Amino acid sequence: MDKYWLERTELLIKEEGLEKLNKASVLVVGLGGVGSFAAEFLARSGVGNMTIVDGDTVDITNINRQLPALHSTIGKHKVEVVAERLLDINPKLNLIKINEFLNPERMNEVLDAGKFDYILDCIDSVTPKLKLLIAAKRKKIKIVSSMGAGGKSDPSKVMVRDISKSQNCFLAKQVRKRLKKEKINKGIRCVFSNELQNEESLKMTDGTNYKRSFYGTISYIPAIFGLYAAAEVINYLIKKEN
Repeated sequence: MDKYWLERTELLIKEEGLEKLNKASVLVVGLGGVGSFAAEFLARSGVGNMTIVDGDTVDITNINRQLPALHSTIGKHKVEVVAERLLDINPKLNLIKINEFLNPERMNEVLDAGKFDYILDCIDSVTPKLKLLIAAKRKKIKIVSSMGAGGKSDPSKVMVRDISKSQNCFLAKQVRKRLKKEKINKGIRCVFSNELQNEESLKMTDGTNYKRSFYGTISYIPAIFGLYAAAEVINYLIKKEN
């Protein structure tokens, strides 16, 4: 097994680009509809070191939008399903699996242990998302954060901007408001859609895992969020000075 599987990538980004990606260390937190696709795009680009974090198992309701979710994987841990797939893409990938929902205490521990070049925040609940963003900002680690993919259906409205420029996204609004209390008003890249959310697709929940409600989702929107997040990271790593 050699790097010929990256032959087409090398034509585009040259050997120097491949080397930068191979040396890079990236953390993906959350392996749902956004994070699972982001992790796959990172692996297929040749990123050499990755840590993936998620404490959830595959549920039948995940099948409409999440890469690890199949009828054959229901009940399995997302971290294990995604890890197997990533190592099948690149057997030489240095992969660390963390099968847990990161609580605030563990967040600092994980960030300190990793020497990460970039973090992808693909968490869909506000409190853990905020803790990760604040920790990354305080430790001066680059981070791209995925905002709300629910209630949206127009892929042309998805973009990456500073969080201060996000609009028409309830999750981004909540995150901005709470970051402001921490004196953080800008300096975090985020993926969001400025399409108005479909209010009729909202469903309330019992509040487990920090989630009080969720919006309906369609197969391709979380995937395009993951694509934009991965592209942001890959393009940064290629351009990064050694």
